[in-house]
Amino acid sequence: MRREGGGMGSIGFCVCVKCGYKKPHTPGVPCQDERCPNCGSVLLREGSYHYNQAKKALEKKRNKNSNEKNNLN
Repeated sequence: MRREGGGMGSIGFCVCVKCGYKKPHTPGVPCQDERCPNCGSVLLREGSYHYNQAKKALEKKRNKNSNEKNNLN
């Protein structure tokens, strides 16, 4: 039997990696189908592959911006 979805179960949170908004996951509704009410970004399932990738990319961008700012001073 083939299983649909990411297989993360019905418990967990949908999170906005840009502003930090967090809401309980609604069973049967993929987090990626929902938008953040604060900034309009796509929500990601906390702990999912895409969530972890987005967090890494955002951290890398923040570090780069911080380094560029420090080099200007």
